Amino acid sequence: MNGEVAEKGATLADVAQRAGVSPSTVSRTLRGLPTVSPATRARVEQAARELSFAISRSASSLVTGRTGRVAVLVPNLDSWFLGAALAGMAPALNVAGLDMLVYSVTTAEQRAQFFDRLPARRNADALLVVSFALSPEERARLDELGMPLIFVSQHEQGRASVSVDDVEAARRGTRYLLNLGHRRIAYLEPADPSGFAWSSRARLDGYRMALAEAGIARDEDLVRQVPHWEGPSLDAAVGRLLSLAEPPTAIFAETDDIAFRLLTVLRGVNVPVPQRVSVLGFDGHTMAEPWDLSTLAQPARGLGEAAAELARRVIDDPATHRERQVVLPVELVPRGSTGPAPAARPEADGRAGPAGSS
Repeated sequence: MNGEVAEKGATLADVAQRAGVSPSTVSRTLRGLPTVSPATRARVEQAARELSFAISRSASSLVTGRTGRVAVLVPNLDSWFLGAALAGMAPALNVAGLDMLVYSVTTAEQRAQFFDRLPARRNADALLVVSFALSPEERARLDELGMPLIFVSQHEQGRASVSVDDVEAARRGTRYLLNLGHRRIAYLEPADPSGFAWSSRARLDGYRMALAEAGIARDEDLVRQVPHWEGPSLDAAVGRLLSLAEPPTAIFAETDDIAFRLLTVLRGVNVPVPQRVSVLGFDGHTMAEPWDLSTLAQPARGLGEAAAELARRVIDDPATHRERQVVLPVELVPRGSTGPAPAARPEADGRAGPAGSS
């Protein structure tokens, strides 16, 4: 029986006899391999259901050397983006006959334990590293797993990866604000007190690149770190920006989650959006449309689906696909939170005030 056993009474040979195929065809079908025709697959699956047959993962792995699982390493399960990526990943892996094993490493202590124990060892056929910036030591430690690594939502030179071009997308978003007449453009990035780093940090490079191309000198007073979710420092950061001698007329938030909170703060202090301050986000959050938020929309679920497909390819043929780079597009979606820079407001002495800087 090719080393495979049923978890209930029937055997692989029983399923083969009922479906009218060979035992090896039953094995390939129930392990999700792509070398079976749709008609044959349907017949085998029907026979397996009728006989209450299921291949034991452990028995199958003795024959194939595979576990039928893919491990996924994420920095948390709280963000909309990570949830959407996993939501795209899970069904795509299921179609490929692969289970998903998620490791959420949210604290420095958990991080140290994970890389010390490497719990994914022998538990999976590949490891997907999602929005998790690794140190050189951690990367070397993962290489010791002896399994394929696929990086998701981050580009790794010489490694299999699925990502968007964060630098170019942020560059385009900043140019969009520049084309609306804004010259004082602030940037809000997530603070990282835990020691974790977000792969989206490359967006700050794109923002700075666009400003340099427009001949605008870098002003670090316009770049502020804020908590990614809750925390009073966002209010303080907005207060500091609005109290500058030349306050910004536009604010680029590194994520839509930050942009939503920013809109709440601005509206709470009666700063009209976009008449006084334009707000641009990044992610394409499902709530961006109801909030009327202009955003750079990345295909979060599509990244998960593409990562699952790349994992399947790497597992089946690591030599061909271990350095494959998949880059998905980002779309600028303008909405009501962005508009032209406000016109200069004359002061009592006839000079233009800070709000009219252009």
